[in-house]
Amino acid sequence: MAKKVRKRTVTKRKKRRSRKKRGAFFGALFKLVFSLGLVGVLLLAGYMAYLYPTVTGHFEGQRWRVPARVYSRSLELYVGAPVTRQQLTAKLARLGYRKVDNPRHTGEWAINGDRLLVRSRGFRFWDGDEPEQYLDVHFGSTGVSRLKEKTSGKDLAIVRLEPMEIGSIYPSHSEDRVILSSGEIPKLLSGTLLAVEDKRFYQHHGVDPIGLTRAVVQTLMGNRQGGSTITQQLIKNMYLTPRRDMKRKFKEAVMALILDAKFEKEDILTAYVNEIYLGQDGNRGIHGFGLASYFYFGAPVSELDLPRTALLVGMLKGPSQYNPRRNPKAATKRRNVVLSVLLDAGLISESQYRSAAAAPLGITAAKGGGDSGRYPAFMDLVRRQLRRDYQPEDLNSDGLRIFTTFDPWVQQQVESATDKRLQGLEKQKKLPKGKLQSATVVVTPQDGEVLAISGDRQPAYAGFNRALDATRPIGSLVKPAVYLTALEKPQLFSLVTRLSDTRLTLEQNGKLWEPDNYDKEEHGAVALETALAKSYNLATVHLGLELGLDRVIDKLHSLGVSQKLNPFPSLLLGAVELTPLEVAQMYQSIASGGFRSPLRAIRDVLDQHGNPVQRYPLTVNRASQPGPVYLLTTAMQKVVSEGTSRYLNSVMPAHLNLAGKTGTTDNLRDSWFAGFSSDYVTVVWVGRDDNAPAGLTGASGALRVWGDIMKPLNPRPLELHPPETIEMVTVDKETGLLVNNDCYEVETRPFLRGYAPMELAPCAGGSIDGLFDFLNGGSKGVLDKNGHPDFESWDNRQSERPSRKSGDSLGDFLRSIFD
Repeated sequence: MAKKVRKRTVTKRKKRRSRKKRGAFFGALFKLVFSLGLVGVLLLAGYMAYLYPTVTGHFEGQRWRVPARVYSRSLELYVGAPVTRQQLTAKLARLGYRKVDNPRHTGEWAINGDRLLVRSRGFRFWDGDEPEQYLDVHFGSTGVSRLKEKTSGKDLAIVRLEPMEIGSIYPSHSEDRVILSSGEIPKLLSGTLLAVEDKRFYQHHGVDPIGLTRAVVQTLMGNRQGGSTITQQLIKNMYLTPRRDMKRKFKEAVMALILDAKFEKEDILTAYVNEIYLGQDGNRGIHGFGLASYFYFGAPVSELDLPRTALLVGMLKGPSQYNPRRNPKAATKRRNVVLSVLLDAGLISESQYRSAAAAPLGITAAKGGGDSGRYPAFMDLVRRQLRRDYQPEDLNSDGLRIFTTFDPWVQQQVESATDKRLQGLEKQKKLPKGKLQSATVVVTPQDGEVLAISGDRQPAYAGFNRALDATRPIGSLVKPAVYLTALEKPQLFSLVTRLSDTRLTLEQNGKLWEPDNYDKEEHGAVALETALAKSYNLATVHLGLELGLDRVIDKLHSLGVSQKLNPFPSLLLGAVELTPLEVAQMYQSIASGGFRSPLRAIRDVLDQHGNPVQRYPLTVNRASQPGPVYLLTTAMQKVVSEGTSRYLNSVMPAHLNLAGKTGTTDNLRDSWFAGFSSDYVTVVWVGRDDNAPAGLTGASGALRVWGDIMKPLNPRPLELHPPETIEMVTVDKETGLLVNNDCYEVETRPFLRGYAPMELAPCAGGSIDGLFDFLNGGSKGVLDKNGHPDFESWDNRQSERPSRKSGDSLGDFLRSIFD
């Protein structure tokens, strides 16, 4: 019995010792865990304190560097505007407007015959806001015939459609965004985003344990699922690298907790909408739903419907894998998964689901909106003129809005005409495919605004910009400057003055130079305007030498040629190397009536607050007086109607009265044409980069491209209005001299007032010997042996003729002779 008692006592003692040991163990373990926990909390708190400035500083400051947006000119609608139905619908398509049966929402349009209805978007221009409107546009044979507001029926004076964004200029990197404020995020987008990416966004504190647990379970079951919240995804995109490891995930979670504790949920959601990566456009990353909407659909995010919104949200899982342009089937499948999530959540009805799942993706063609956009040659000019016209410090600001002179419709005609015509020329000349190159510049005559530029036969190619950088000999394009120099001396030259088109030999730079006409013929005494119209080289050289090379060079400089020119006689036939842009400047000075306006691609620059950025002043200079320019332009019209450019008469209406000049260089290496109407000055160059002969004259090459470009533009006729210094005089068509009876074939020609011909044309069989005796000191020598005027005899008697005083009318002068 005693043994049993001792045994129980021993057992109790052992149990007490065991309990004490366990208690001590758990106590020690608790102390250890508590200590470790406390250390962990302290370390976590320290780590959070370390990360806090990084997270909050960047989020509170400037979160993104926003590139400068570059916009085209806007399309203006008013009664009488020369805008065709085709032009307006093309413009709407480029702006991402959708064609529907009945426009109900902004960005939609419909057409019925010659009537177009469009719900326009509002836009903030440099000079004021253009509101959203419901437009009712009617078209006639020449353009817009009626314009009114559809709802009220009120007639509208003028409406500007928003300009097209043609490119971006980045401050320091290649990320791009269209920033949306909290109020600009459509509820459809935010609701879809939360349903798919983070259902408990408003319940968790940056990290969602429930969502994380669910993701782990699903992954273990073979259905891989992410557990990151929207806050964590934002942290990953804004602060961290895409590397996947536990260290980065832990840092991401800690930073998400900080961000959620410090900032409102709406701020976090707005930042996510603007930050998330949604694709790539060359070197440009597409970040945020605002830019992605334009990039994929050509429309603002506010205009996206259910299927397009679901597609963008679905792409978050893999922007490359679900790229709708490269993988439309995968993108469609992913979009429909998003739609099913919305259906299961009760956010859309069964009918909405079926309709959206059956809808097309609605993707527009890729436009390439990066640094150079779709229009690299024009964007190149914009960047150069920003450096030329603005202070560098003014351009360091983010979010600049650059309004340019670019006209997408004109550019479209340039692009569609150029490569097609060059292919035909290559086939015609049996040249290897792709050997011919081209450059085109289109500007406005009066103010020198650059409407379109092509620096390559493939205009979207961002390579060598021939329009700005290819300096080539211009050939006969130089001749208008020579003839304008002559016409500025009315006491010596007029349109009917006879020039000698005969061969000559000159010494140039230590060598003999023997110019010749293209047809290898001499044409004797020819009228000045005929020499220009027919592009006679010999007559031009004789004229230029008589004027003096220095005077011709001065005139080229006044017309806008900035480079130094050597006074060699070959300069008179185009041994001058210019770029197409420099040629356009020269011809703008002529087309404007003698006013040189520096060519410009930029209208205005606004900072991110909408304030104009100060620019250097641009001045307009007088290149020549109106009278001589008027005479030159009439002669250049004859180039088209009767001369080297008469091909245009077969493709363009004669009433346009176009003016221009062909240019061809030695061995047919360069083909040029520069011409103008009332609304366009267009310069085209065609040649080869290797400088080998292209086998094309100006008329057989560049002129054909020019006609293909201009015909669909429907240019306005070149209506010349003679200035006060011009008078119209009836002269003998053959000699350019005055007439006094009906035995002549006459025409009316312009002259600078006070400088019309003094001589009467000889009339075979006439009875005016007394007058000729008076004018010529005797009638002998008036006609040569062939019955033609003896110009040498007249010229020898020039000093003996009565002089006509400036300001005297022709009638006063003749009366003074008989008196």
